[in-house]
Amino acid sequence: MYDAIVDCRGLPCPQPVIRLKRLLEESSPVFILVTVDNEPALENVCRFLAFHGYATEHAAEPGAWRVKALRGADGPARPAAVPEPRPARAFDGEGARTLVMLIAPVFGSGDDTLGTKLMRNFLATLPELGDDLWRMVLLNGGVRLAAKGSPVLEELKALESSGVSILVCGACLEFFGLTAEKAVGETTNMLDIVTSMQLADKVIRI
Repeated sequence: MYDAIVDCRGLPCPQPVIRLKRLLEESSPVFILVTVDNEPALENVCRFLAFHGYATEHAAEPGAWRVKALRGADGPARPAAVPEPRPARAFDGEGARTLVMLIAPVFGSGDDTLGTKLMRNFLATLPELGDDLWRMVLLNGGVRLAAKGSPVLEELKALESSGVSILVCGACLEFFGLTAEKAVGETTNMLDIVTSMQLADKVIRI
């Protein structure tokens, strides 16, 4: 019935997407069944397959999700690649494509109350970079900034509305128990993050 069955249970991020990428590079299956055991993997797998022309549906079962993917008439005509997350603002090749990485919920060390205020000021000032500001990646404790109740949620939503793509590490959300609390940005995986670093002209790490 299925042209390919891929069991990704127990695989750490970004292995589920990498396994599918290799599958599409080696063959051209029409009907795929993928099993994953966490919500970030579910989101990443569905986005990857949709990018490659597959219609997906998924169903939960005890401890896992099964994703059925059926290739449409137009896909996958292109080589397997990591899909661009939500389209970022247009980049005309001038200036620097700047990626900002936030790896903690506060700016700097010393006092967390001050660090929270500094983070809010930093995010509110980022629009001054203009069109150079391309993408933001939230990793480790930085994913707390994208969760409900975050003191900088409005600043992040404003940046996203302006065209800045915001990627939130799915493995980190799961580790901190925040998967269901994400209120801004797109759940992503380490392959997307590494690709973003490769594409960026400048990386700012906070």
